[in-house]
Amino acid sequence: MAIILISDNYKFILQIQIRAIMKKLIITLLTLIAINQIFAQVQKQTLPDINLKDINGKLVNVGDYSKKGKIVVVSFWATWCTPCKKELNNINELYEEWKSKYDIIVVAVTIDNARNVMKVKPYVDGQAWPFDILLDVNSDLMRAMNVINPPHTFLIDKTGNVVYSHTGYLEGDEFTLEEKIKALAK
Repeated sequence: MAIILISDNYKFILQIQIRAIMKKLIITLLTLIAINQIFAQVQKQTLPDINLKDINGKLVNVGDYSKKGKIVVVSFWATWCTPCKKELNNINELYEEWKSKYDIIVVAVTIDNARNVMKVKPYVDGQAWPFDILLDVNSDLMRAMNVINPPHTFLIDKTGNVVYSHTGYLEGDEFTLEEKIKALAK
C-alpha cells in the first residue's frame, strides 16, 4: 500500500512539475510572439520626413509621398550612372500606362553632389521625364533609406510601407517592377 501512495504522490508531483514547465513554455512562446510582432512593426520601412528640393528649387517633404494613398516608386539615380539613366528612360516609356492603370507616382531622386547637381535639370529636360525629380545633394535621404549605390529602386504601397527594393538595373527589370505594382494595385 505504501508503494502505491508513493507512486500516486510521485505522479501528483510530476503532474505539478509538468504543468509548471508547460506554463513557462507557453509564457515564453507568447513573449517571443509579442517580440516578433514588435520587431516586425519596427522593421517596416517607410519614407522618412526629409525635406529635399525638386529641380525647380521647391522644398518637398519626401514623407508626404507616403501619405497620398497611392503606389509610389522611388528611384535613386545620378547623372554619371548609365544603368540609372537607362532604367528611368525605360520607366518613362511605361509611365503614362502605369499612371492610368495603377495610379502611381514615380519619384526620381538624384544623388549628384553639389558640383554635379547643375547637370540634373538640363538632363531631365532633355529626357522629358514627367515624374518628380528630387535633389539629394547631401545624401540625407540616401542614408536614411540605406542606399549604398544607385540605381536603387523602392516600391511603396498605398499605406506608405516599402514593400519591395531592388539594387542595380538589368534590361527588363521594369517589367518585374510592374508585376509588383500590379499585385499592389489589386
